[in-house]
Amino acid sequence: MTSAASPPQPGASEPIDAELARLVGGEHSDPHRVLGPHSDAKGVTVVRGYRPDAAAMNLLLDDGESRPMTRVHPRGVFAIELPVAGPPVYRFEVSYPHGGTFVVDDPYRFWPTIGEIDLHLMGEGRHEQLWRMLGGTRRTHQDVVGVSFAVWAPSPRSVRVVGDFNGWDGRLHPMRSLGSSGVWELFVPGIEPGTRYKYEILTQEGHLRVKADPLAFATEEPPGTASVVTESRHQWGDEGWMDWRRSSPEVHRQPISVYEVHLGSWRRDPAEPDRLLSYGELAQQLAAYCTDMGFTHVELMPVTEHPFDGSWGYQTTGYFAPTARFGTPDDFRALVDAFHARGIGVIVDWVPAHFPKDDWALARFDGTALYEHADPRQGEHPDWGTLVFNFGRNEVRNFLMASALYWVEELHVDGLRVDAVASMLYLDYSREEGQWIPNRHGGRENLEAVSFLQEFNTLMHGRYPGVLTIAEESTAWPGVSRPVYVGGLGFGHKWNMGWMHDTLDYFSNDPIHRRYHHHMLTFGLLYAFSENFVLPLSHDEVVHGKGSLLAKMPGDAWQKLANLRALYGWMWAHPGKQLLFMGCELAQGQEWSSERSLDWHLLDDPGHAGVQALVRDLNRLHREEPALWTSDFDPAGFDWIDANDADQSCYSFLRLPTGDYEGPGRPVACLANLTPVPRYGYRVGLPSGGRWEVLLNTDATCFGGSGTDVGPVLEAEDRPWHGLDQSVVLTLPPLGVVWLAPVT
Repeated sequence: MTSAASPPQPGASEPIDAELARLVGGEHSDPHRVLGPHSDAKGVTVVRGYRPDAAAMNLLLDDGESRPMTRVHPRGVFAIELPVAGPPVYRFEVSYPHGGTFVVDDPYRFWPTIGEIDLHLMGEGRHEQLWRMLGGTRRTHQDVVGVSFAVWAPSPRSVRVVGDFNGWDGRLHPMRSLGSSGVWELFVPGIEPGTRYKYEILTQEGHLRVKADPLAFATEEPPGTASVVTESRHQWGDEGWMDWRRSSPEVHRQPISVYEVHLGSWRRDPAEPDRLLSYGELAQQLAAYCTDMGFTHVELMPVTEHPFDGSWGYQTTGYFAPTARFGTPDDFRALVDAFHARGIGVIVDWVPAHFPKDDWALARFDGTALYEHADPRQGEHPDWGTLVFNFGRNEVRNFLMASALYWVEELHVDGLRVDAVASMLYLDYSREEGQWIPNRHGGRENLEAVSFLQEFNTLMHGRYPGVLTIAEESTAWPGVSRPVYVGGLGFGHKWNMGWMHDTLDYFSNDPIHRRYHHHMLTFGLLYAFSENFVLPLSHDEVVHGKGSLLAKMPGDAWQKLANLRALYGWMWAHPGKQLLFMGCELAQGQEWSSERSLDWHLLDDPGHAGVQALVRDLNRLHREEPALWTSDFDPAGFDWIDANDADQSCYSFLRLPTGDYEGPGRPVACLANLTPVPRYGYRVGLPSGGRWEVLLNTDATCFGGSGTDVGPVLEAEDRPWHGLDQSVVLTLPPLGVVWLAPVT
């Protein structure tokens, strides 16, 4: 969105000599007032050029004529008068004292690339395509190809763009301030993709800060910190997928099974264990693996650029740039395309809660607390040593909102999982008394953050139907996944942290003691439909000394694997969408480390290969049985058969396709025996008679189990049990979960 604007003319209030002194001193906030072409009422145009330390400068007109220019300042400012009205098309031929002559275009002959509408919308926090206004953007401007640089920095004396194109000499390319907007802009002709750049910012205190571009679309590979000019050449091939996504807004009524991945440690080349796979290699290997395993979505731990590998991406410095560790932004686009080609959605972790203090990034960007609060009681996160965004500032909200929209619109991701939402909602999060400032009502709620999250979800769901927004929120904040119009935060889904803690605590108990903790698996059903829940067994549960999921399981080696299989059988039948961290499907024994590959060699062992085979089958069965996903958030789709058999640590329940589901569907009964003792002659009530097939037995030999014979088909009889008119007798396998469904 742009509107026409005229290049500013030199002011009459300040003598030209004084303006030139400020220019060469690096403190002119509007170099276009002095440099470039300026016409007067008499039809004369003065052209001024600045090349520090130049010995001579000629003006090269577009007809090939060369005219010498006059030095008007000893530090390299030259000027010439032309008897023409209006700005000519020209270039400079610059000579230096020690030899060398260069022909350069003049950035100061170009109109602004940003119009008043853009500036107005940004000031209000409503510029939904901010990336088309700010950043380093390759474009054709006044018939010339180059890069428009624009950055928001309201407080400095001056801003200069530096990079490979000018030898990192800030004197060559001072930027102009666009009024009270706080935006600085400059169009530089001829810059090619791959060029590195940053901004030099001279603060009001006279300190020179060199900063990466907050809206950089690409960066150099860490530990380098420069921004990189990029221009996408990727030809998307996912039109069919995107059309389907737009026509499928009710994502909560679809099967969702998520594979959470840290790209740097999923798999590495055995011949080069220190080398990370590229986006291109992951597009082949990871996409094929997710297809084979039957996951509907892959969730990538943050791939926004970040300086420290050990943060796993959760300390973001590049909110618009896929990390360069694995390739270019177009390589990332190709990765997304590869998933879409296989019918797999891509979710990325997004971190608007906080950002690191690295001096070259967002922290005190223009010498002031710009993106963060000035008061550390509001602006610093005590747990993570990071800074908290100022959600009450329009331009900051706009920056974050545009980042979210950019990943969906320009990079085609299908969902954003918002990290650390709880830390955003509460002003006293991880703070002691006196370390936080109450809101205007005297409360602990961060009203600006609440408003931001509501706006984020409203805008995301309004613009991109079918896109997932998922909150990692660990408290009892009401209505996280309820619509904004009823007072909710508006997320599509919320991680069920309570279910995760209770379930893992239960399974970590020795089976002999589980009868005393029976309620830990039933309690979650009291609130299971209060939110649109995702059931997360995420990276957080297998790191920082917590051990792997397998290591949490009690018993000998066989029992550990059996417990893990039972956990997965229980989880995939439970109301909610499933999320499993990479390596958990391998029954990895050691704790996850971002420094190494998963232990793929474990698949040589039948027990570990059996767990992987189980997860594959769970995903297949889950898709095939609508009862397991149409009613995830509808209490009418769940019925306990028996929630009270604590003495035997057995559970049974029904999943039912909801009444408004239009496709074929049948009930699925889930039966669990969570002790190592087989339950022979176990009677379970069922809602209908006839033949019921065994869909799943986690104790089957194909999964590494003992092979307890449950039978392929069971015959229900007209004998009431558990309050139901029919029932069936079967053997419940040790540490096993069985799914039954009526034969149709």
